[in-house]
Amino acid sequence: MSHAPQQHRARKRFGQNFLRDLGIISRIVRAIGPREGDRLIEIGPGQGALTEPLLDAAGSLEVIELDRDLIPGLRVQFFNYPDFVIHEGDALKFDFAALKGEGPALRVVGNLPYNISTPLIVHLLTMGDAIADMHFMLQKEVVERLAAEPGGPDWGRLSVMAQYYCQVEQLFIVPPEAFVPRPSVDSAIVRLTPHTALPHTADDPVLLFELVKLAFGQRRKTLRNNLKGRVNIDVLEALGIDPVRRPQTLTVAEFVAIANRVAADEGGVTQ
Repeated sequence: MSHAPQQHRARKRFGQNFLRDLGIISRIVRAIGPREGDRLIEIGPGQGALTEPLLDAAGSLEVIELDRDLIPGLRVQFFNYPDFVIHEGDALKFDFAALKGEGPALRVVGNLPYNISTPLIVHLLTMGDAIADMHFMLQKEVVERLAAEPGGPDWGRLSVMAQYYCQVEQLFIVPPEAFVPRPSVDSAIVRLTPHTALPHTADDPVLLFELVKLAFGQRRKTLRNNLKGRVNIDVLEALGIDPVRRPQTLTVAEFVAIANRVAADEGGVTQ
Protein backbone atom coordinates (compact mmCIF):
# COMPACT_ATOMS: atom_id res chain seq x y z
CA MET A 1 0.00 0.00 0.00
CA SER A 2 1.35 3.42 -0.94
CA HIS A 3 1.20 6.62 1.07
CA ALA A 4 -1.59 9.03 0.16
CA PRO A 5 -0.55 11.64 -2.43
CA GLN A 6 0.28 15.10 -1.21
CA GLN A 7 -1.86 18.05 -2.29
CA HIS A 8 -0.63 19.70 -5.46
CA ARG A 9 -2.23 22.60 -7.29
CA ALA A 10 -2.94 21.65 -10.91
CA ARG A 11 -0.93 23.77 -13.33
CA LYS A 12 -2.48 25.15 -16.50
CA ARG A 13 0.83 25.24 -18.34
CA PHE A 14 1.11 21.46 -17.92
CA GLY A 15 -2.57 20.93 -18.77
CA GLN A 16 -3.10 19.08 -15.50
CA ASN A 17 -6.46 17.55 -14.54
CA PHE A 18 -6.10 14.87 -11.87
CA LEU A 19 -8.29 11.76 -12.12
CA ARG A 20 -10.21 11.06 -8.90
CA ASP A 21 -13.11 8.71 -9.75
CA LEU A 22 -12.26 5.24 -8.40
CA GLY A 23 -14.81 3.54 -10.64
CA ILE A 24 -13.31 5.12 -13.76
CA ILE A 25 -9.79 4.26 -12.58
CA SER A 26 -10.76 0.58 -12.15
CA ARG A 27 -12.41 0.53 -15.56
CA ILE A 28 -9.30 1.98 -17.22
CA VAL A 29 -7.04 -0.58 -15.52
CA ARG A 30 -9.34 -3.43 -16.64
CA ALA A 31 -9.21 -2.09 -20.22
CA ILE A 32 -5.40 -2.01 -20.12
CA GLY A 33 -5.21 -5.50 -18.61
CA PRO A 34 -1.71 -5.18 -17.08
CA ARG A 35 0.08 -8.47 -16.41
CA GLU A 36 3.18 -9.42 -14.49
CA GLY A 37 6.19 -9.07 -16.76
CA ASP A 38 4.67 -6.27 -18.89
CA ARG A 39 6.99 -3.35 -19.68
CA LEU A 40 4.53 -0.65 -18.64
CA ILE A 41 5.28 3.04 -19.22
CA GLU A 42 2.95 5.69 -17.79
CA ILE A 43 3.13 9.19 -19.23
CA GLY A 44 2.27 11.92 -16.73
CA PRO A 45 1.45 9.94 -13.57
CA GLY A 46 0.43 13.16 -11.79
CA GLN A 47 -0.57 12.16 -8.27
CA GLY A 48 -0.50 8.43 -8.98
CA ALA A 49 -4.20 7.63 -9.46
CA LEU A 50 -3.46 5.00 -12.12
CA THR A 51 0.07 4.29 -10.94
CA GLU A 52 -0.72 2.17 -7.90
CA PRO A 53 -3.19 -0.26 -9.51
CA LEU A 54 -0.85 -0.64 -12.50
CA LEU A 55 2.07 -1.39 -10.16
CA ASP A 56 0.02 -3.87 -8.16
CA ALA A 57 -1.01 -5.73 -11.32
CA ALA A 58 2.28 -5.73 -13.22
CA GLY A 59 4.82 -5.58 -10.38
CA SER A 60 6.87 -2.94 -12.16
CA LEU A 61 6.26 0.42 -13.81
CA GLU A 62 8.25 3.26 -15.34
CA VAL A 63 6.77 6.75 -15.45
CA ILE A 64 7.66 9.91 -17.37
CA GLU A 65 6.87 13.13 -15.49
CA LEU A 66 7.62 16.67 -16.60
CA ASP A 67 6.45 18.52 -13.47
CA ARG A 68 9.46 18.25 -11.14
CA ASP A 69 7.34 19.35 -8.17
CA LEU A 70 5.35 16.13 -8.41
CA ILE A 71 8.37 13.82 -8.43
CA PRO A 72 9.29 13.96 -4.70
CA GLY A 73 5.70 13.07 -3.81
CA LEU A 74 5.73 10.13 -6.22
CA ARG A 75 9.00 8.87 -4.73
CA VAL A 76 7.50 8.97 -1.22
CA GLN A 77 4.15 7.53 -2.33
CA PHE A 78 5.73 4.50 -4.01
CA PHE A 79 8.91 4.08 -1.99
CA ASN A 80 8.04 0.47 -1.18
CA TYR A 81 7.86 -0.59 -4.84
CA PRO A 82 11.43 -1.56 -5.83
CA ASP A 83 10.58 -1.76 -9.53
CA PHE A 84 9.07 1.72 -9.76
CA VAL A 85 11.23 4.00 -11.94
CA ILE A 86 10.77 7.73 -12.60
CA HIS A 87 12.10 9.42 -15.74
CA GLU A 88 12.02 13.19 -15.34
CA GLY A 89 11.46 14.80 -18.71
CA ASP A 90 9.20 15.76 -21.59
CA ALA A 91 7.43 12.82 -23.23
CA LEU A 92 7.37 14.77 -26.51
CA LYS A 93 11.16 14.53 -26.63
CA PHE A 94 11.51 11.09 -25.08
CA ASP A 95 13.18 8.31 -27.08
CA PHE A 96 10.83 5.38 -26.46
CA ALA A 97 12.74 3.16 -28.89
CA ALA A 98 15.93 3.63 -26.86
CA LEU A 99 13.99 2.93 -23.65
CA LYS A 100 12.84 -0.40 -25.06
CA GLY A 101 16.40 -1.41 -25.94
CA GLU A 102 16.62 -5.18 -26.36
CA GLY A 103 13.69 -5.80 -24.02
CA PRO A 104 10.01 -6.50 -24.71
CA ALA A 105 7.87 -3.94 -26.51
CA LEU A 106 6.47 -1.16 -24.32
CA ARG A 107 2.86 -0.85 -23.18
CA VAL A 108 2.28 2.90 -22.93
CA VAL A 109 -0.55 4.42 -20.89
CA GLY A 110 -1.48 7.88 -19.71
CA ASN A 111 -3.99 10.60 -18.98
CA LEU A 112 -2.54 12.97 -21.57
CA PRO A 113 -2.77 16.75 -21.23
CA TYR A 114 -5.04 18.12 -23.94
CA ASN A 115 -2.42 20.64 -25.06
CA ILE A 116 0.12 17.99 -26.10
CA SER A 117 -2.02 14.96 -26.94
CA THR A 118 -1.93 15.20 -30.74
CA PRO A 119 1.82 15.88 -31.18
CA LEU A 120 2.65 13.22 -28.58
CA ILE A 121 0.57 10.59 -30.37
CA VAL A 122 2.23 11.52 -33.68
CA HIS A 123 5.61 11.13 -31.95
CA LEU A 124 4.67 7.68 -30.60
CA LEU A 125 3.24 6.42 -33.89
CA THR A 126 6.68 6.55 -35.49
CA MET A 127 8.34 4.31 -32.87
CA GLY A 128 7.87 1.13 -34.89
CA ASP A 129 8.06 -2.17 -32.98
CA ALA A 130 9.14 -0.42 -29.77
CA ILE A 131 5.50 -0.22 -28.67
CA ALA A 132 3.09 -3.12 -28.16
CA ASP A 133 0.01 -1.00 -27.46
CA MET A 134 -1.14 2.35 -26.09
CA HIS A 135 -4.07 3.26 -23.85
CA PHE A 136 -4.74 6.95 -23.44
CA MET A 137 -7.30 9.24 -21.90
CA LEU A 138 -7.76 12.14 -24.30
CA GLN A 139 -10.20 14.86 -25.11
CA LYS A 140 -13.25 13.08 -26.59
CA GLU A 141 -12.94 15.11 -29.79
CA VAL A 142 -9.39 13.83 -30.36
CA VAL A 143 -10.45 10.21 -29.81
CA GLU A 144 -13.28 10.65 -32.31
CA ARG A 145 -10.78 11.93 -34.86
CA LEU A 146 -8.43 9.00 -34.21
CA ALA A 147 -11.21 6.43 -34.60
CA ALA A 148 -13.11 8.14 -37.45
CA GLU A 149 -14.04 6.45 -40.71
CA PRO A 150 -13.57 7.85 -44.23
CA GLY A 151 -16.44 10.06 -45.37
CA GLY A 152 -17.33 11.30 -41.90
CA PRO A 153 -16.78 14.80 -40.53
CA ASP A 154 -14.02 13.68 -38.13
CA TRP A 155 -11.90 11.88 -40.76
CA GLY A 156 -8.71 13.85 -41.31
CA ARG A 157 -4.96 13.95 -41.17
CA LEU A 158 -4.72 12.47 -37.65
CA SER A 159 -7.14 9.66 -38.55
CA VAL A 160 -5.09 8.66 -41.60
CA MET A 161 -1.79 8.71 -39.73
CA ALA A 162 -3.10 6.79 -36.71
CA GLN A 163 -4.86 4.14 -38.79
CA TYR A 164 -1.89 3.74 -41.14
CA TYR A 165 0.15 2.56 -38.14
CA CYS A 166 -2.46 1.19 -35.72
CA GLN A 167 -5.79 -0.41 -35.07
CA VAL A 168 -7.79 2.24 -33.20
CA GLU A 169 -10.56 1.46 -30.69
CA GLN A 170 -12.62 4.05 -28.84
CA LEU A 171 -13.43 2.36 -25.52
CA PHE A 172 -15.58 4.61 -23.30
CA ILE A 173 -16.36 8.20 -22.29
CA VAL A 174 -15.04 9.81 -19.07
CA PRO A 175 -17.14 12.76 -17.79
CA PRO A 176 -15.63 16.01 -16.46
CA GLU A 177 -16.70 15.27 -12.87
CA ALA A 178 -14.15 12.42 -12.73
CA PHE A 179 -11.35 15.03 -12.50
CA VAL A 180 -10.04 17.75 -10.21
CA PRO A 181 -10.14 20.43 -11.48
CA ARG A 182 -13.00 19.64 -13.84
CA PRO A 183 -12.16 20.10 -17.52
CA SER A 184 -14.72 21.86 -19.70
CA VAL A 185 -15.12 18.90 -22.09
CA ASP A 186 -15.69 15.15 -22.01
CA SER A 187 -12.72 12.80 -22.21
CA ALA A 188 -12.51 9.30 -23.69
CA ILE A 189 -10.31 6.23 -23.48
CA VAL A 190 -8.70 4.98 -26.69
CA ARG A 191 -6.65 1.87 -27.44
CA LEU A 192 -4.01 2.05 -30.19
CA THR A 193 -2.50 -1.28 -31.24
CA PRO A 194 0.30 -1.06 -33.83
CA HIS A 195 -0.26 -3.34 -36.82
CA THR A 196 1.96 -6.42 -36.80
CA ALA A 197 2.23 -5.92 -40.56
CA LEU A 198 1.05 -2.70 -42.21
CA PRO A 199 -2.16 -3.32 -44.23
CA HIS A 200 -0.97 -0.75 -46.78
CA THR A 201 2.74 0.02 -46.96
CA ALA A 202 4.00 3.41 -48.13
CA ASP A 203 7.30 3.32 -49.98
CA ASP A 204 8.07 6.73 -48.45
CA PRO A 205 6.05 7.45 -45.26
CA VAL A 206 7.40 11.01 -45.09
CA LEU A 207 6.01 11.67 -48.58
CA LEU A 208 2.73 9.99 -47.66
CA PHE A 209 2.07 12.31 -44.75
CA GLU A 210 3.27 15.33 -46.69
CA LEU A 211 0.57 14.56 -49.29
CA VAL A 212 -2.04 13.86 -46.59
CA LYS A 213 -1.28 17.24 -45.01
CA LEU A 214 -1.63 18.97 -48.37
CA ALA A 215 -4.85 17.13 -49.15
CA PHE A 216 -6.49 18.21 -45.89
CA GLY A 217 -5.12 21.76 -46.11
CA GLN A 218 -8.57 22.99 -47.14
CA ARG A 219 -11.19 20.35 -46.44
CA ARG A 220 -13.89 21.94 -48.60
CA LYS A 221 -11.70 21.94 -51.69
CA THR A 222 -11.12 19.04 -54.04
CA LEU A 223 -8.01 16.91 -54.44
CA ARG A 224 -7.41 18.67 -57.75
CA ASN A 225 -7.07 21.99 -55.92
CA ASN A 226 -5.33 20.87 -52.75
CA LEU A 227 -2.71 18.71 -54.50
CA LYS A 228 -2.14 21.11 -57.38
CA GLY A 229 1.54 21.52 -58.09
CA ARG A 230 2.37 18.25 -56.34
CA VAL A 231 0.30 15.49 -57.93
CA ASN A 232 -0.67 15.25 -61.59
CA ILE A 233 -4.38 14.81 -62.28
CA ASP A 234 -3.46 11.95 -64.62
CA VAL A 235 -1.91 10.14 -61.66
CA LEU A 236 -5.19 10.32 -59.74
CA GLU A 237 -7.24 9.20 -62.71
CA ALA A 238 -4.87 6.31 -63.44
CA LEU A 239 -5.46 5.12 -59.87
CA GLY A 240 -9.24 5.36 -60.30
CA ILE A 241 -9.48 8.35 -57.96
CA ASP A 242 -11.73 11.18 -59.17
CA PRO A 243 -9.80 14.49 -58.85
CA VAL A 244 -12.97 16.31 -57.77
CA ARG A 245 -13.34 14.16 -54.64
CA ARG A 246 -12.73 15.83 -51.31
CA PRO A 247 -9.94 14.55 -49.05
CA GLN A 248 -12.25 13.25 -46.32
CA THR A 249 -13.65 10.65 -48.74
CA LEU A 250 -10.30 8.91 -49.35
CA THR A 251 -9.25 5.77 -47.50
CA VAL A 252 -5.82 5.06 -46.08
CA ALA A 253 -5.24 2.64 -48.98
CA GLU A 254 -6.01 5.37 -51.52
CA PHE A 255 -3.64 7.87 -49.89
CA VAL A 256 -0.91 5.21 -49.86
CA ALA A 257 -1.54 4.41 -53.53
CA ILE A 258 -1.18 8.09 -54.46
CA ALA A 259 2.03 8.46 -52.45
CA ASN A 260 3.57 5.31 -53.93
CA ARG A 261 2.74 6.41 -57.45
CA VAL A 262 4.26 9.85 -56.86
CA ALA A 263 7.35 8.28 -55.28
CA ALA A 264 7.81 6.07 -58.33
CA ASP A 265 7.02 8.74 -60.89
CA GLU A 266 9.23 11.81 -60.76
CA GLY A 267 7.13 13.35 -63.53
CA GLY A 268 3.99 13.29 -61.39
CA VAL A 269 3.66 17.08 -61.05
CA THR A 270 0.65 19.03 -62.23
CA GLN A 271 1.15 21.27 -65.24
